[in-house]
Amino acid sequence: MVQLSALHWVYFAMVLIVILTMGFRKDTLLPCIIGIFVVGLMYSGSIVKAVQTIFNALIAAGTEFWGIILVISLVIAMSSALRDIGADELMIMPIKKLMVNPTIAYFGLGFVMLFFSWFIWPSPAVALVGAIMLPAALKAGLPPVWAAVAMNIFGHGIALSSDFFIQGAPAIASKAAGISDTFALSKALFPLWLVMSLVTVGVSYYMMRKEISLTPLIAEHESHKENSEKPGFGVYLVAVITPLAFVVDIYLMYKYQLRGGDATALVGGTAVLIMCFVAIVQHNPVNCLEKITDYIKDGFVFGIRIFAPVIVIGAFFFLGSEDMAKSILGENATGLLNDLGLFLADNVSLSKIPVALIQMLTGAITGLDGSGFSGLPLVGSLAQTFSHAIAINKEVLTGLGQLTTIWVGGGTIIPWAIIPVAAICNVNPLDLAKRNLLPVLVGLIVTFIVSLFLL
Repeated sequence: MVQLSALHWVYFAMVLIVILTMGFRKDTLLPCIIGIFVVGLMYSGSIVKAVQTIFNALIAAGTEFWGIILVISLVIAMSSALRDIGADELMIMPIKKLMVNPTIAYFGLGFVMLFFSWFIWPSPAVALVGAIMLPAALKAGLPPVWAAVAMNIFGHGIALSSDFFIQGAPAIASKAAGISDTFALSKALFPLWLVMSLVTVGVSYYMMRKEISLTPLIAEHESHKENSEKPGFGVYLVAVITPLAFVVDIYLMYKYQLRGGDATALVGGTAVLIMCFVAIVQHNPVNCLEKITDYIKDGFVFGIRIFAPVIVIGAFFFLGSEDMAKSILGENATGLLNDLGLFLADNVSLSKIPVALIQMLTGAITGLDGSGFSGLPLVGSLAQTFSHAIAINKEVLTGLGQLTTIWVGGGTIIPWAIIPVAAICNVNPLDLAKRNLLPVLVGLIVTFIVSLFLL
């Protein structure tokens, strides 16, 4: 029988403090750093070792996240290059012409946002899709607030919660849960993701149609200015090659069963080659040298800005995993959250319903900081903890936590997380959050019920 020490209770107390801090919509880095220091001090009994533990934990977490940070930074660098040359507008131009009514505009805007969010991340996709497709959607009769809803739900909800191609979210959650293959997590996640996506889109579309029928449509004027300069052959070439390159990547992933890091490496390498090709087309083989450096810098600034807090939060929660705890504290360290799972198995009667509910509530609370990613190490660690306590599908439980964390915090119902979409659509963030709230809540409830049959 596992006996919990004072170190265990202190760590659990710090976990609760971190969750409460998130609940009050405050940044959690200071509690996490204090937690790492206190755990290091109690484990080693040395202030010097405790100070070193902070750095070692950050190094361990940064090492785990480095591949994710790198690929996202490279994809952002590529998207900057495409935007500079104007190829992004050409890539999306055929779809713009299909928008003839609010329904087609809603789903057209949504699915294009979904596609680009899968491959270049929702943040740059907002600027790309919003700047180019939004005027056409508004002209077709889609109210601005519902254009923003479509971009949120399809981009920051459906795309980011699955992250099937870049695999940033599954990589973080699976590592914390002790799942060696991110594809196993994505496979377990798929039915939950599909249910959440269909229900949320269905409810939001129904609400949109009902609101439009009760509100007289106001003709929108196009506020953008058409670019009179005709793109050159090189821009057209880039606009064709870029989507084809990623289609080829998908084919290669399927043919050679590339998963996890191998798939991420393929996407990252493709992004770098496209970025270099675009720079050469835009300038010439000599003058493009400085431009490529600028693109890389911009990409890494974005990547570090997004993941810097995730590294610190992950460093704290990785202490709950045995393998990571050993690499940070020493060979004699145990997984503090793993021990809690064994303790619960010996002393508390748990079942799938309360475990799934706790996982979803934790994911929702951690999502309140508006990050969407900062809670992934915690829900992954909790899934591993509960899998030690009861017989439960760890991959499905991790996927449930991943979905909840990202749908809540990734940019759908937290007002301070949806400002970019609200800004580009020129709507009030609170109004946008209100429109998103009911579809997301209904989706989460239905997904919770479905998950009970899969756990």
